[in-house]
Amino acid sequence: MLNSTTTRQPVYFVSHGGGPWPWMPEQLETVYSVLADALASLLPALVVQPKAILMISAHWEEAEFTVQSAAQPGMIYDYGGFPDYTYQVKYPSQGSPELAERVMTLLQNAQIDVRANATRGYDHGMFSPMQVIHPAADIPVVQLSLKRGLDPQAHIELGRALAPLRDENVLIIGSGLSYHNLSQFNYLASKPSQAFDEWLYDTVVEHQGEQRSALLNDWATAPAARIAHPREEHLLPLMVAVGAAEDELAVRNYHETEFVGGLWVSNFALGM
Repeated sequence: MLNSTTTRQPVYFVSHGGGPWPWMPEQLETVYSVLADALASLLPALVVQPKAILMISAHWEEAEFTVQSAAQPGMIYDYGGFPDYTYQVKYPSQGSPELAERVMTLLQNAQIDVRANATRGYDHGMFSPMQVIHPAADIPVVQLSLKRGLDPQAHIELGRALAPLRDENVLIIGSGLSYHNLSQFNYLASKPSQAFDEWLYDTVVEHQGEQRSALLNDWATAPAARIAHPREEHLLPLMVAVGAAEDELAVRNYHETEFVGGLWVSNFALGM
């Protein structure tokens, strides 16, 4: 088991942005400037700096939950159409086989099937936000996949099983996007993104416990749900985060209403 701490770490859900934006000044300093400021504030807000970070990225799906167990994961450039140099960027974090083993133990104890993968590298759902969250890259980071089928309840239960890590000085981060419809990623989606974002705020911040989890499990009935998320993989990291802090209060720690010209987007912190 990882060493425990008397301080329970919070849980974050972050919007990770598009592709390799932190390495592109023309995006970092304009479109993503507000998000960058929010991400950069996450670790300074903690009482104790984490010994490791567990990242659940929207960009990794497996038949069963799968944990990255490499000591030094490589890079996966899972995007297209960006400048050549962005396919050579590095986020040189160490992995943590110890944390991977602990994750497997927790999930097995909760009767959740889990596998290890010693070869998979970091995807941009991890390295893009982490480049801003912690550019020093000296905190080990381990990724954990989503499960195919994208069942909300399964991901809430995953979060519940992972909750003990918070008392072991591990920071859990769900990395997705609160709005993810690439065919309507502009000002034309302002009204539906607002409708879904307002529902999401009310659900996550104004509710807690089993009631909040039940609302999220039924997310597809929310206003403009399938416009905001035609496919829910970018929302499910929030389900994991909520499961890991199910009975605790949440705050919205990032919010824009004019992202890329009109989108409403949000990040959340639970258990602060």
